[in-house]
Formats: sequence, C-alpha cells, structure tokens
Amino acid sequence: MQTHRALADDATVVQRILDHIDRKTTDLGDGTWREPVANYRSPARFAAEIERVMRRSPAAFCPSAALPEVGSWVAREAAGTPLLAVRGSDGRVRAFRNACRHRGMQLAAGAGCARSFVCRYHGWTYGLDGSLRHVPGEHGFPGLDKAARGLTAVDARERQGIVFVTQDAAPGAEEALATLPPLIPASYRLLDASERDVPANWKIVVEGFLEGYHIRSTHPSTFYPIQYDNLNVVERFGCNNRVAFPYQAVEKLRGAPPEARHTDGKLTYVYHLFPNGIVATFPGRIVMVALEPLALDRTRFVTYVLSDRDASDAQAGERLKRGGDLVDLGA
Repeated sequence: MQTHRALADDATVVQRILDHIDRKTTDLGDGTWREPVANYRSPARFAAEIERVMRRSPAAFCPSAALPEVGSWVAREAAGTPLLAVRGSDGRVRAFRNACRHRGMQLAAGAGCARSFVCRYHGWTYGLDGSLRHVPGEHGFPGLDKAARGLTAVDARERQGIVFVTQDAAPGAEEALATLPPLIPASYRLLDASERDVPANWKIVVEGFLEGYHIRSTHPSTFYPIQYDNLNVVERFGCNNRVAFPYQAVEKLRGAPPEARHTDGKLTYVYHLFPNGIVATFPGRIVMVALEPLALDRTRFVTYVLSDRDASDAQAGERLKRGGDLVDLGA
C-alpha cells in the first residue's frame, strides 16, 4: 500500500505498533494541554469558529462517490448555510448556495440526479453550471440580466475522493489540500448517507476521535474485543493527522518481512481533515463523516459509507454487513 510522503508506510506503522505492544506504551504528546471550559461555552467563540474556521477553510462536504454521474447532486447545510453540490456536464463538481436568486427559495433537498434545478415557487430554472436558463413571464422583469443572476457559487475542489467547499475565499486553500494523502479510492461506491444530531459541542465530538484511551470503557462489546485499548500511532500532515487504531490481528505480522506487512484488516486508520472531516478505514468499507456545528451544544454527524466490495456475492455481502453492524454499534 502506497502512502503519502509525509506519512509512514504500512511496514513502519506495523513495527511501531508491535513495539508499543511489547512495551505496553502508546504515542504521546510533547506535553500536557489544558483547554479552558470557556472555549466550549462561549457564544462569541462559537460564532468566530463558524466565521473564521468553518467558512474560510476547505471543509469536507461529501465523497466524490456521492456525485457519480453528470447531474448528481447533494444538498445539505454547511456552516449554517444551505449548499448544493452538483457534477456538471463537463464532469466538474461545482457548489452553490441552495437558494433561488428570485426570492431565496431552496432549490433542492437531500440528493438526486437532474438535468436542471427548477424553483418550486415561481419556476426559475438553473443549469448544472448554476446559470439562469429560464424565467417564466420574463417580460415582467424588465432589465433582468440573466447572465448575472445565476446561482451564487462557492469554491468547490475535488481532491483524493472528497469534495471540499470553501464558502468565504481565503488564501491558502489549494496549499491546504495539496498535503492530502490518498483517502477514498475511485473504486469505492456510496452505500449509504445519513444525518444525526448529537447534544455536544463540535470540538468535543472531534476530540473523541483523536485517541484510543476510551476504547475499553466506551466500546467494551464492540471495538475492544478486536482492538487494543490506549495504543495508537499518531502522525501529522499539514493541519491534519492520521491515527492508527490497531486490531489484535496485527500480531500475525510479527514474523512477516517488511514488504508483507500490510495493514488491511489489521488496523483502522482515522484521518482528521481540518476543520471538520473524518475518514475512517474498515475492512471492506470506508466511512466519511462531516461534522457540522449547529449550536454551542449541538453537532450534526453527516455520515457517508462506501465500499469496493461486491455486495451481490453472498460471503462478501455478509462480511460487509458484519463490518457495518460493528461500526454502527461502536458509533
């Protein structure tokens, strides 16, 4: 398995894990950090996080596999703004504010595939590129410049199998995405998409994915019998990181030569993509989560499940179901 130049290869990660098992250790930070409680409870700070972080950073919106063909679209709220991402006739993914330029009516909800977007209020029609194509009774809008009244675009970039959106353009967006390693291969198809709200500050939710110290206590009947408690390999790349959560099965690689030390079925990689994206690898599937802060004490999980396995094959389908059940139980 190839890895990004800033990340260790599989053989190196496996050796670090085996060393931790033997020493009963784990990767540690350089020091102790104490986060003030006020940083989770301040309305002013929360507003600044939305404005300066969520809206100005390339934020994970959906996997490329959610937009598999021309006309495929996904509509959801991101950083408090309804957005619409669509794959155009040229194959390019674009994103727009999900609002008609006439009276602001939302054009789409959920996901689907279409040749155009028609406002249900007055019938204004937009192309896949966001251009205003048709206005019923156009004679009633003297001086209307249709070329200037297309959907309001936001920056959308497709990288490593994920669509990222930046609502308020800021320098460095391309540089931030340039550090990304391969995340979701093109062979993976979308199996499921769902949304769930949890009563917690978004930073607390993110922090739960940053360590394996909770595995035994929080997941005693799901992850813990398979994984180790409080044993992780942590790597940084740009503003992001990758955390390896090893399975007990990694022990089978002790006598294997470096070139045979693959991580498939031996660990879960959890990639944290600043500011709100999470990609987790499991046998037969990849889970992508976009965390959307709704309020100081409420966060929305937008979850996409993908796989490259043939679910029509009985054995592969059963393995896929078992893996999905485990992820669902552990969440």
